[in-house]
Amino acid sequence: MSKKIKIIIAAGGTGGHVLPGYNLGNHLKELNYDVNLVTDKRGIKFLSNLNKINIFLLPSSPLIKKNIFMTFFSLLFIIYSILRSLIFLVFKRPSIILGMGGYASLPICIACAILRIKFIIYENNLIIGKANKYLLPFAEKLFVAYKELEGIPKKFDSKTVEVGNIVKKEIIELFKDNSQNQNTSDKLTLLVLGGSQAAKVFAEILPNIFKECKNKGIPLKILQQCLPNQNEELSLFYKNENIDFETFNFSNNLQSYFSKANLAITRSGSSMLAELTNCNLPFIAIPLPSSADNHQFKNATFYKNKDFAFIIEEKDLENKLLSLIEKIYKNKSLLIEIKNNQRQYSDKNVYNNVSTILKDIINEKN
Repeated sequence: MSKKIKIIIAAGGTGGHVLPGYNLGNHLKELNYDVNLVTDKRGIKFLSNLNKINIFLLPSSPLIKKNIFMTFFSLLFIIYSILRSLIFLVFKRPSIILGMGGYASLPICIACAILRIKFIIYENNLIIGKANKYLLPFAEKLFVAYKELEGIPKKFDSKTVEVGNIVKKEIIELFKDNSQNQNTSDKLTLLVLGGSQAAKVFAEILPNIFKECKNKGIPLKILQQCLPNQNEELSLFYKNENIDFETFNFSNNLQSYFSKANLAITRSGSSMLAELTNCNLPFIAIPLPSSADNHQFKNATFYKNKDFAFIIEEKDLENKLLSLIEKIYKNKSLLIEIKNNQRQYSDKNVYNNVSTILKDIINEKN
């Protein structure tokens, strides 16, 4: 390309939207595209240590339906966000927009429709999100991580393209031969992941369950993600119980912990489950009960049905987690079976899939 083609990626809210957007942005920049990443106040915190591409902050808000006043105020804010997006797009003049899902991508994609700029939306959950569902009629394509995605009307089948999960290239490269990278000791090294927002409940419930495991003679090492204000309390508990441990806060370099563990306990955000599966790290999925449309439960069930993982609902944690860990410790073949199943899956072609289709759409426009 002599003249760089401008692409804008819109992503906000949780790390499950922002980080795939950032990963894709880096890939497109390597292909010599002029890439800008647009996010909101919630999304910017996941990019604080990442500066390989230009990042712009635009306001966003969900439609709040608690009462008439809140609905009216949030609707006005969305209209304001669309107007800001219109100005931004007129100034930037992109060739195409990629919306990564979440309500933060809604205003800028609506602005695209108004200005007749082509846009593509991406969905990596197993049920289409509300924002993407609203945008689908106007989108050029819907990129999906899995063809089993629910909630897509038949009339939009021609727009839907399975590309895979947009996980970090480092993860795909690092774990090509996972047998050489992962912890294979007899001790169970548990990696506890709360998602990009951490999981307060994990820090409150899991330590006592790990204590019971130790009392039953199960050797453990705990690698636990937690909120910064939980570090001291968790550290004191594990020290008092003589449990080998390491605590850490949200990190964009989680893959450094994957090779230390032989089992993970995690929320069921689509990006995290995809990363763990690509790394061939068996996991126990604990869906967030309050996730929109119960999408985390659907994600976890999909991976369980593929025999990639175990699943326990949060309400059953105190009754079922101890017995599952004990079962796994006594029968290590359970982990071996899951690892073998996971090895049959890979997102190694995702970047080629996305860039090939993207190039075709841009060439059609030109």
